[in-house]
Amino acid sequence: MTGTTPPSRAGFRLSQVGQLAAQRFADAVARLDLTPPEAGALRALARGTGISQRELAARLGAAPSRVVVLVDSLEHKGLVTRRRSATDRRQHALHLTSAGTAMMKRLRRVAEEHEHALLRPLSDRERDQLSRLLAKLAAGHDLEPESHPGYRD
Repeated sequence: MTGTTPPSRAGFRLSQVGQLAAQRFADAVARLDLTPPEAGALRALARGTGISQRELAARLGAAPSRVVVLVDSLEHKGLVTRRRSATDRRQHALHLTSAGTAMMKRLRRVAEEHEHALLRPLSDRERDQLSRLLAKLAAGHDLEPESHPGYRD
């Protein structure tokens, strides 16, 4: 077709770069013996220790049954403990262990290195602009900041 503007393919490019970013992040956190969902759960717990599994599920946008499996794995690795809630004895409050806190430091460093490598082709100004545009897209589609589709798997 002559005289027509070709499609931008922005959705395709977002998907393409998103898949690349997801795979590279999964590879990076695997070196820490974590999965991306475990890394996300740790990050959410570092921001709000003492929350219940149900609260963690809501923050992550995940099914509570999925969060039970995540917490079981993190507890088995010695990164998280479950304690009876002081306000509701029927629930457990989740807390990072000292090993979990140390893992968060390592995880932050890995995440920063991952982001730097992924965005290397962009200038500082372009990185800021991309970040703002992606935040606008996410907000425009009512995506929660902590929620990620990978938590549902």
